[in-house]
Amino acid sequence: MFLDVLTTGGTIDKIYFDKKSEFEVGDPVVGKLLEAMDVGFEFQVDALMRVDSLDMTDEHRDIIVERVKASTTKHILITHGTDGMVETASKLQGIEDKTIVLTGSLQPAAFVHNDAVFNIGCSIGAVQTLQAGVYIVMNGQVFDADKVTKNLKENRFESISE
Repeated sequence: MFLDVLTTGGTIDKIYFDKKSEFEVGDPVVGKLLEAMDVGFEFQVDALMRVDSLDMTDEHRDIIVERVKASTTKHILITHGTDGMVETASKLQGIEDKTIVLTGSLQPAAFVHNDAVFNIGCSIGAVQTLQAGVYIVMNGQVFDADKVTKNLKENRFESISE
């Protein structure tokens, strides 16, 4: 398998300097994590942008869609901020012959206790085994992109019924 990893920013890549400072979206962590885990597949990481998903615009999403369409591989992983992930996944619907998985984290990967590594690991398994389509992988679950919502009160992703 060859994995095309696209990064867009979000909490997974956030860096906090101290309690008084604001965050900034730092360098993507996913490539370093995959290298450290000595994964058994080839991959490339393309940092498309460094945007908090609350600040993501339709123009940002258009860049993501065009880059996914241009990819020559079938397996695509997108790291993304959780607040705008469902909207971006919706924009990716209809791209054929690709398995597209969006993931992120609710705590920065730089924090000792975080969900970043777990979510990336789950996403790697999902992108290899799922049929072509668009999915969100968060909280140890795989969601169809059009049947998921972020529950802000519980700070987790959940399936929605039709």
